[in-house]
Amino acid sequence: MSAFVALPVAPAVPSQVTGVTSATVAAPHSAPAPSRGSAPGLAAAAVAVAAAGAVGARRSSRRGGFAGRARAVPLQRSRTLSDAKVVVCAGVTFPEGRKLRVAVVGGGPAGASAADALTQQGVETFLIERKMDNCKPCGGAIPLCMIDEFDLPKDIVDRQVRKMTMISPTNKEVQIGQTLKDDEYIGMVRREVLDDFLRQRAKKNGATLINGLFMGMTLPKNKDESYVLTYNDYEGEDGNARKGEKKTLEVDVVIGADGANSRVAKDIEAGDYEYAIAFQERMRIPEQKMDYYKDRAEMYVGEDVSPDFYAWVFPKCDHVAVGTGTVVDKKGIQKYQQGIRDRAATRIEGGDIIRVEAHPIPEHPRPWRVKDRAILVGDAAGYVTKCSGEGIYFAAKSGRMCAETIVKNSKQGARMIDEADLMEHLREWDGKYGPTYLVLDLLQKIFYTSDAARESFVELCEEEYVQKVTFDSYLYKTVQGNDPVGDLKLGWKTLSSLYKYKNQKTPDPMRTLA
Repeated sequence: MSAFVALPVAPAVPSQVTGVTSATVAAPHSAPAPSRGSAPGLAAAAVAVAAAGAVGARRSSRRGGFAGRARAVPLQRSRTLSDAKVVVCAGVTFPEGRKLRVAVVGGGPAGASAADALTQQGVETFLIERKMDNCKPCGGAIPLCMIDEFDLPKDIVDRQVRKMTMISPTNKEVQIGQTLKDDEYIGMVRREVLDDFLRQRAKKNGATLINGLFMGMTLPKNKDESYVLTYNDYEGEDGNARKGEKKTLEVDVVIGADGANSRVAKDIEAGDYEYAIAFQERMRIPEQKMDYYKDRAEMYVGEDVSPDFYAWVFPKCDHVAVGTGTVVDKKGIQKYQQGIRDRAATRIEGGDIIRVEAHPIPEHPRPWRVKDRAILVGDAAGYVTKCSGEGIYFAAKSGRMCAETIVKNSKQGARMIDEADLMEHLREWDGKYGPTYLVLDLLQKIFYTSDAARESFVELCEEEYVQKVTFDSYLYKTVQGNDPVGDLKLGWKTLSSLYKYKNQKTPDPMRTLA
């Protein structure tokens, strides 16, 4: 039961943004990592989609509660009115005019979506992003459901992909997308465009947008204290040599949405995780070659392009993104990038490189994602799927779900929250999406370990059942299938295909791409 006991209430204290003169030494705040919303890799998801559904049904039934969120603060009658101050404990209702203060660090899909959901429900929200025009090294694929769910304008999508070409280590091509309906497609976006739209919408709805570099924060020593964030304010400064003005910000809750190199995660000692390196070149190719990619994306697999992931050619507004990624051989990333250039040479020949991008991608959730009143979302939490490398949708969804939990448990910003309130979000997230991450992790270990397994993977993508389940699951983020006969046939096909390629004495000859 919540209670508020304190000295006589002083006037509402607004959030403080003040300049400081003392130097603070901290690692720079990185922009959010490339949540490469990479739809092609999801073709593998169909192989075990029924298993995901079964695990999801079990996980979603696990719910728990927390009690004792508030504690009483004894009234100190010996003090005078001039000594009075507001003492705010978890579960306590704020005095009139005072709202829950939340700082969101990182302005990518996760942070911007969180900030927008918070500010629309009356929570005092600050969104800190160091580089407002940052171009993330990101494949840029988003599912169809995200457009409606996040109310995105149609023109934010550069290309509507309806054709997906899977290319095996021997250049066997499989065309997928035959089961798509006329109004279904995978959206291809540029992160600099999507992220800016989401940030500006949050600002329009009431969030305070701060162009600054997050340097670190002082953690509260007890439940009554605020978090004190230190950042370099870049307002009014341009160029890469910006120094900024050092400022501080006091808040009640911190959401870390600052990517794979999250400074917030370091400050709350969330632990490390394995990560992949993604490398991507944006190329402007001749018009006749660009016409081939107007509604098509390509995924390449093979030891020459990645020992444990895949390479891609994704269409953008007036160019293509050509890239690859790896976990086990990060130092060899340039070699694998050359591999995808060579494999796709006939289709990107004559292209000019207009931008080179690289960034880490988390491979699994961090050991700890919540500490007291600080929580991680998006890439900072590790929400990128194995096998497919998809992250844009899950980043935005995690930010919004986290914000919705904060809004609910704070009663639209009217009361303080605590760690138990934030843990409620983690239970909901893990129950809803945990099975998806587990299954895709398993599939990556099965199909991305040898060229024989990769040949089998591409062969399976020819199955109409695989294509239907894959695209339905990806486009609408719901586990599809539930056809026992189809699942059994697919399971048998998978085993027989793996056996065939593993025991093949003479590998298939290398094909030449048209």
